[in-house]
Amino acid sequence: MEQRGLGRTGRAVSAVGLGTWQLGADWGAVTEPDAFAVLDAAVESGVTFFDTADVYGDGRSERLIGRYLKDRPDAGVYVATKMGRRAEQLPENYVLDNFRAWNDRSRANLGVDTLDLVQLHCPPSSVYSSDEVFDALDTLVAQERIGAYAVSVETCAEALTAITRPGVASVQIILNPFRTKPLEEVLPAARAAGVGIIARVPLASGLLSGTYTGETVFAADDHRAYNRLGEAFDRGETFSGVDYGTGLAAAAEFAGLVAGGATPAQTALRWIIQQPGVSSVIPGARSVAQVRANSAAAGLPPLTAPVLEAVQELYDRRLRASVHPHW
Repeated sequence: MEQRGLGRTGRAVSAVGLGTWQLGADWGAVTEPDAFAVLDAAVESGVTFFDTADVYGDGRSERLIGRYLKDRPDAGVYVATKMGRRAEQLPENYVLDNFRAWNDRSRANLGVDTLDLVQLHCPPSSVYSSDEVFDALDTLVAQERIGAYAVSVETCAEALTAITRPGVASVQIILNPFRTKPLEEVLPAARAAGVGIIARVPLASGLLSGTYTGETVFAADDHRAYNRLGEAFDRGETFSGVDYGTGLAAAAEFAGLVAGGATPAQTALRWIIQQPGVSSVIPGARSVAQVRANSAAAGLPPLTAPVLEAVQELYDRRLRASVHPHW
């Protein structure tokens, strides 16, 4: 698999990584054997980048990754975790003492002394403008608690603010054919600053797989059932903020753009991979087959100019008005 530089970390990671929210919670149950099979399939497919967070399953995702990598010390995987969602979302909670406590828990979960990369996990917008916050993060690097730090954002405005911080190694942001706004300013600004881009929610919570219908039923503990209107966290994290019915219609049209034997999901991932400035795209997976299919997208030929134009036209016509102004 192609390896790409991850911004200011000085590390190279696979163009397709693995998002591991689903191994913790909020996507229906995943057994431990299934979780380890997913991680193993990812490594065998050339994935060298896992993304997790301290709140995924209250640390379950981190613990599973830690146990897996303890048994596979030669896997060469770079692990990004996140912090900040274990406390009430108030700017005053983003202080050094809390950072140390959250880091200590993640280091124990992952079984490491130094965390590879720690991302602020979609904090209040004012946090990105706080000198004290970034001074505290610099302290964690100096103390070798973390190797580097980054941010995971909800909005393009937050991303642009974070990119100006000299210590921010990468920005994680929602980017997919149903959320194209980051292409306008965020990706060019990141490239100019040497900041990596990690693309999350690449399949719009599965909409872009083309496998859902109006009759699809999601488990009660699946965020696609309980967070469609942002009842639990930012609405943009579920189906990329797209109304489900509207998304189904757009997904059906997107599937018509697929060519060359690829699946709609692989086409969506290929679209992201070839956007200039993307370091890694991190689709989640709950099965070995999904991991292998997602990883294979890195080896597909680039989408042609007519396909890229058709994707943008689809977004502009069906989704821009409801999505673009919010994030």
